Amino acid sequence: MIKQEILDAIKERGLLLEKEIFDLLNGFNDANAAKSFLIALEQQSGQKIITRSVLNKNFEFVKNTVGKLQGEDKSGIENIFVKLGLSLEVTKEKILPKGELNNNNSYKIFYSDTKSDKKVEVNDFVGNFRVRYSALQKILMQRSELKNLISINRISGERQALSIIGIVSEKRFTKNKNLIIKFEDLTGEISALVKASNTELFEKASELQLDDIVGVKTSGNRDLLFVFDIFFPDAMILEKMKFDEEVCVGFLSDTHCGGKKHLKRSFGKFIEWINSGDETAKKIKYLFFSGDNIDGVGVYPGQENSIELKSTREQYELLASYLKKIPERITMFMCPGQHDSSRLAEPQPIISKRYGEALYGIENLILVTNPAMVKLIEKDKEFKILMYHGDSISDFIREIKELREAKAFKTPAKAVKHMLKRRHLAPTHSSAVYIPNAEKDPLVISEVPDVLCTGEMHRADIENYNGVLIVTGSCWQSQTPFEEKRGNVPDPCKVPILNLKTREIKIFDFTDEKEIEEKGGIKIV
Repeated sequence: MIKQEILDAIKERGLLLEKEIFDLLNGFNDANAAKSFLIALEQQSGQKIITRSVLNKNFEFVKNTVGKLQGEDKSGIENIFVKLGLSLEVTKEKILPKGELNNNNSYKIFYSDTKSDKKVEVNDFVGNFRVRYSALQKILMQRSELKNLISINRISGERQALSIIGIVSEKRFTKNKNLIIKFEDLTGEISALVKASNTELFEKASELQLDDIVGVKTSGNRDLLFVFDIFFPDAMILEKMKFDEEVCVGFLSDTHCGGKKHLKRSFGKFIEWINSGDETAKKIKYLFFSGDNIDGVGVYPGQENSIELKSTREQYELLASYLKKIPERITMFMCPGQHDSSRLAEPQPIISKRYGEALYGIENLILVTNPAMVKLIEKDKEFKILMYHGDSISDFIREIKELREAKAFKTPAKAVKHMLKRRHLAPTHSSAVYIPNAEKDPLVISEVPDVLCTGEMHRADIENYNGVLIVTGSCWQSQTPFEEKRGNVPDPCKVPILNLKTREIKIFDFTDEKEIEEKGGIKIV
């Protein structure tokens, strides 16, 4: 319970506190420190009603104040910030039992503010595209191939060789089957022609999606440019990070707890294995759950006929019963997906405590947003893992010819490559529902990760792209009627395990074949 000194301060100063702020103050071991923090926050913000929004608007003050705390107060408050989903960079030291090879493991979590404090208007989307353009422009300006780089409004009427950085606003074919692309920057717009006779360039240009931001090497004047080459922002790691300790990381997604097709016995086999004396299981220190952790309620038409547990609370209670059996030495990170009790628009907030309360008592579970960057730390080394559920993957596969022809629904990591190529998780407007942010586009991949892990497609798949490891998650349900209608064939119960010392990755299969048969699933050969 909140200590009397804090309650007296609230009453004396006439304050109203959101429930989450009470939870935050409860995290202080020192009542005087909690009281001082509250009074300072009131004075800093000038507000009598203290909400999460007030904390976010006074980010630097909160960050500096928490940074000055010591010991248990600091670690406890930081942990509460994570669980509340507040936009605070968090560093939590991992306390390992005696006898472990390394007691310096820690992690940092980075994600954007997920709270929208005002009605979304058209100008907010314009602002979002502007900041996205500026972020990707800085990346593209480092490309040495873009000679004579100028803004569109400075292109003269005389023919010249030049380069621009533009966002694709329109694509159309001429009667001669050439391609005309309209590019925009912050100063204007211009059309550029790609000739069909240049096969390689034409294929690259055809791959461009609306709202892609690219560098273009051209010649021409303000009436029309002729394209010689196109450059994506692209992601690349020159030196792959490796830990000294043999630490392993497991990747799971789409558990879909609560559905009739949920594979309980198969997931039980995974839990039994991770608690066993298996050499790989004993090395696992982190697990990443990339969304759709429950089946949800009312997610798609007719879903009521496909769920066993009729409320999200019951579904999260089932999920929590599994997670409580995961060894406490393992830290779990979990982001939401479209089936979770979190708003659909990205960046998605952490799973709601209102429905997922059963998860909040699990000490080694860290709830994060979708997307989120988690940096695993060993001394001076950082291993960066970007989590994203993957709402945009299907859109990439539908719109890009190369992926359609490769039937990338069966090999989804090929689609995730295009996120890294474009340095954006959902570049085309409408490829994912999102909340526009005029200060920073949270779906821009501003920092290249060592691993990009996703879910959504229900198939484990591994790819490497310019040094970045791509891991798409399997699932823990057999084929549902809805998936059957869409032609999606899941490959369930697979868990990729990555060794951070060797970077070797293996996929472990925990399928209970009899359970698959009972659930009416399709066996993948």
